[in-house]
Amino acid sequence: MTLRITLLAAALTFAAPLLAKPVIGQPAPDFSVTDASGKTQSLSAYKGKTVVLEWNNPECPFVGKHYGAHNMQSQQADAASQGVVWLTVNSGAPGKQGHLDPAGAAAYIAKVEGKEAAYLIDGDSKVARAYEAKTTPHMFVIDKDGVLRYMGGIDSIASTDKDDIPKATQYVRQALAELAAGKPVSVPTSEPYGCSVKYGS
Repeated sequence: MTLRITLLAAALTFAAPLLAKPVIGQPAPDFSVTDASGKTQSLSAYKGKTVVLEWNNPECPFVGKHYGAHNMQSQQADAASQGVVWLTVNSGAPGKQGHLDPAGAAAYIAKVEGKEAAYLIDGDSKVARAYEAKTTPHMFVIDKDGVLRYMGGIDSIASTDKDDIPKATQYVRQALAELAAGKPVSVPTSEPYGCSVKYGS
């Protein structure tokens, strides 16, 4: 009887669908989530376009560094000019630091003059869990075929000092330039830095 139960459990384990995880060189996890304007956004809707995912927490000083210096907005605008879709993701759970509802997100975008294509409200953290997002910011670059090509920090200096930005290697900008030139991404991963993503229970 014990053997039959063990075999049944094993069969169920192998039959269970495996959740996609973010792996460089593999298809990026798809998602469906509402943005600040109430529109449903999915990764699959942008097949044929390069996509950047940026995890955001307006109250995080590391995020404040890049927005205060307009580094993030500059990269968002440059990406848009090249046909890249930049999606900013807020995965802070309700009641947690940095959580925004749609109205709050719209106000934040206006305040910082954000240039993202859409600001995603991921209050249940489903998108964050699919990408195993750790920090704000945490960055992902997905190519036109939906394949993950970069994940990690926005740049190479983990600090809250905006004076470090010009001295740092801008990993996302570099990855986008290499993809546009038909080259492999020279630094496909780096250690993300910032505030922890404020997951719900």
